[in-house]
Amino acid sequence: MALATTATATSLSARRVLGANERIRLGFIGLGNRGDQVLDAFLAQPDMEVVALCDIHPPYLNFAARKVGHPTRQFGDWRKLLDLPDVDAVVICTPDHWHAPMMIAACEAGKDVYVEKPLSLRVAEGRRMVNAARRHNRVVQVGIHRRSAEVCQRAAELVRAGGLGKVTSARCFHIQNEGRIGIGNPPDQAPPSEQFWNDWLGPAPMKPYNINRTFYEFRWFRDYSGGQLTNFGTHYLDFIQWALDCDAPLSVTAMGGKLAVEDNREIPDTLEVLWQYPGGTLVNFTQYNTNGALAAPNNAQVEIRGTEATLYLFSNRFEVVPERAPTVPFPRRNPLERRSVERVYRESFRTCREPLTVKGSQATTFHARNFLDCIKTRARCTCDVEIGHRSTTATLLGNVAHEMQALLTWDRERECFTNHPEANRLLDYEYRPPWTHES
Repeated sequence: MALATTATATSLSARRVLGANERIRLGFIGLGNRGDQVLDAFLAQPDMEVVALCDIHPPYLNFAARKVGHPTRQFGDWRKLLDLPDVDAVVICTPDHWHAPMMIAACEAGKDVYVEKPLSLRVAEGRRMVNAARRHNRVVQVGIHRRSAEVCQRAAELVRAGGLGKVTSARCFHIQNEGRIGIGNPPDQAPPSEQFWNDWLGPAPMKPYNINRTFYEFRWFRDYSGGQLTNFGTHYLDFIQWALDCDAPLSVTAMGGKLAVEDNREIPDTLEVLWQYPGGTLVNFTQYNTNGALAAPNNAQVEIRGTEATLYLFSNRFEVVPERAPTVPFPRRNPLERRSVERVYRESFRTCREPLTVKGSQATTFHARNFLDCIKTRARCTCDVEIGHRSTTATLLGNVAHEMQALLTWDRERECFTNHPEANRLLDYEYRPPWTHES
């Protein structure tokens, strides 16, 4: 089965030109945890209308239908939604392994697309998604919603303008105490139905049904997700790359494992990933299953350090803490001059600027608004598919480095590792028949 649908309305949808005040007709695919949140963000927009909903879990479908508040067509098969001629754009909030098949098929059906992060499960999928968007001239917004938040835009611009001095390091953190029980250890069992399990898996390999492989817990299994490194880390790495004005690392390595929990997950509960970026900046992602108190500086999500100041990014603000920098060279420490020279050195320190705090919301509503505006103007979104692909790629490379237990060098242009052929095999995977990469 190819990814393309049999949509008879493709040409009609692609030709529809929206006026500035015309309502955009949306179809939603995937209405669970994040899907419900994104639905709320779009329902806050006055110039859109939800005309179709799709989910393989009827309770989610019914809950969303009640929230929409007017009759909508409901489907269990997402391909039927793409066949609708009156759907202008689709919003995809499914598990990660479904993003590429659905997004590419939506582009082929002439629909614009909002697709949740992380963009793809593997790097090569992300490139195919970019190519599909460009080939079919589709507006695509990747759900890295901080790109549309003014507070994050101001923070990134401050770093790019040199407000921290020369940036030498950046860190981001996912600290969450899951205890030893984690997500638990339920046994494999018969699925609710063979149809449900087949629809859930889609292109992923056939495995015995386990309830932890579904709904939110799918993030702890490699067949469907890259774990919290791609789930939260994509937000953080996107902001760091944005602030550095650089969209790809030069190299990556990682260490960690399943060190604390006793559940049936496959991804690490403890992980350190280190990237090197052009200009010599080191970037680190830290994931600990531990008490979160004071684990990250000031409980920040992202820390960017420069020679003159440090920026801390939080969920609702950023803070800049100035550095006390010396105005004389670092003293030579010989026994004859040590005391007098060190006294002059200590007294030479100056504060580069006053501390700064900027507050603001990072609500998804701003991102939804940007997507709708771009559908009308045909401009590229704040998190266009190429941006989303590059930011997702950085986190996916971290998972490959961890699996290979290696220091890997990355070629941005060719999107491959230059020093480890075996690692390149992890940049893609074969879909389970009848699904294929071809459209």
